[in-house]
Amino acid sequence: MSIQVFGLPVSRGVAIGRAVLVASSRVDVAHYFIDDSKVEDEISRLRVARDAVAGELMALKRDLPHEAPAELPALLDVHLMLLHDEVLTGATKQWIVDRHYNAEWALSAQFEVLARQFDEMEDDYLRERKADLEQVVERLLRAMSRGPSSSFAPAPGPASATRDFGGEDPLVLVANDIAPADMLQFKRSVFTGFVTDVGGRTSHTAIVARSLDIPAVVGAREASRIIRQDDWLVIDGDAGIVIVNPSPIVLEEYRFRQRQSELERARLSRLRHTPAITLDGERVELLANIELPQDAPVAVEAGAVGVGLFRSEFLFMNRDGELPGEDEQFEAYRAAVEAMNGMPVTIRTVDIGADKPLDRMSVNELRHEHALNPALGLRAIRWSLSEPAMFRQQLRAVLRASAYGKVRLLVPMVAHVSEARHTLEALARAKQQLAEAGRAYTDIEVGAMVEVPAAALILPSLLRIFDFVSIGTNDLIQYTLAIDRADETVAHLYDPWHPAVLKLVAQTIAQARAAGKNVSVCGEMAGDPAFTELLLAMGLRSFSMHPSQISAIKQRVLRTDARRWAARLEQILHAEDPQAVCAELHAVISGAPSGAAAMLAV
Repeated sequence: MSIQVFGLPVSRGVAIGRAVLVASSRVDVAHYFIDDSKVEDEISRLRVARDAVAGELMALKRDLPHEAPAELPALLDVHLMLLHDEVLTGATKQWIVDRHYNAEWALSAQFEVLARQFDEMEDDYLRERKADLEQVVERLLRAMSRGPSSSFAPAPGPASATRDFGGEDPLVLVANDIAPADMLQFKRSVFTGFVTDVGGRTSHTAIVARSLDIPAVVGAREASRIIRQDDWLVIDGDAGIVIVNPSPIVLEEYRFRQRQSELERARLSRLRHTPAITLDGERVELLANIELPQDAPVAVEAGAVGVGLFRSEFLFMNRDGELPGEDEQFEAYRAAVEAMNGMPVTIRTVDIGADKPLDRMSVNELRHEHALNPALGLRAIRWSLSEPAMFRQQLRAVLRASAYGKVRLLVPMVAHVSEARHTLEALARAKQQLAEAGRAYTDIEVGAMVEVPAAALILPSLLRIFDFVSIGTNDLIQYTLAIDRADETVAHLYDPWHPAVLKLVAQTIAQARAAGKNVSVCGEMAGDPAFTELLLAMGLRSFSMHPSQISAIKQRVLRTDARRWAARLEQILHAEDPQAVCAELHAVISGAPSGAAAMLAV
């Protein structure tokens, strides 16, 4: 029977595939794919963990005091029976062999299958045995976590990234939520779409899904409970609908839409090397957002003219309590700089916090899980300044990379002039240390992210200190509207079209241009074609987005007369419904391109 689940559309397109559930657990579970050569190793890990847990249970049973209730040894016997039941361990091995899941993921996947079977049992006693099964599974997971292979596996390399671990069927990921750590592992994997119970349009999961250019629906509430392992799913990323076990007619309709989408992508890809120039002759800079050094060649291939945002915090994640050293960071930054072939690379200092916490053991001072509101806590530049040794280490690595190409430094979440001055002092100290050590570096431009309303309101003071600014619209919207962008219960109130947000963006662009300072937008608005004309009207000439979004934005730029839109800017900014006004103006002003512009914009 077909079921429809509704959520928020956050990444456009259609995905069709079998469901892969990442179940929630009280025990942290690593999720990664393994190569053929590691299958026996993972099965061995499972076997060793099972034997260890069996030993623990038998020891508990042996050491029970004589006065212990008779039910206790019987309960331990039930746990031992479940532990050795082939329905649990045997089927878990099959997940490892067939899907190439790591042992922990395979075990949690099989638990999900069995848990649903228990839920459907009519007998109350048998249904309650699900709790025993959960306890056994968590014992196994803890046993595996004590082993040498408990941390996240490295991201798959080129050889394994293209392997179809799911056999002939495409796979889509379903979870309550997907942590940035898991997203980093899944980034180059086989999933063609994502569905999560929680999240908003600019939650980290949504941003990464868009960056991967794959369909996604978030905030689907009970999706991970309704959907079963291996169900066939259709993810409609345009409408925010997930169809579970669709009928043949519906499936064929969506497959047709998939083919149309692929044709559109192929058409847009022809714009890769076309200069981004508006109809009235304004040259526009289209930059790329990247998360890892290996993303840089992808940016070049997509036609980016530089990197507008290198999110350095992803170098700090999935490290099992160990932060990257100066040399490791330097090598990563240098790799990105060299891959861009002389084009500029803007490296943002580590932006840890809110929906991107470090591993719990990485920095003892950071306890995001206990913060009342992590988005307002010790994060981004606040955290960097509170960890001066770590911060100078990162600054030295960035400076050393500048000897290999054009590098700029971007400081996140600036809200005080004092933060700006302390950052420049730390940079000066890092330069001094490199000079004393005889290491090469060049002077680099330093910019501030405008993502806190306070920064927009004191921008003239910041422009006297910084060389450029970059508007992070995701957080700027969140802080302006007091909306947690990762909370699906208020996601409908997160509104990039809100007049207050648009006025802050317009004001920031105008003041930066008046001061002769470069200004860019690196938030989600930059990669959304619905905002391209409006941002051009505001005077923006530098957009930074994921490489997959560049061609669509370039097409919009090629079809826009920026002067005509600028003449209507005040009308838009003072409207109660700016989105509706923009839609009307688009129909009136833009129309269909003609002449040479039409030839470029095909």
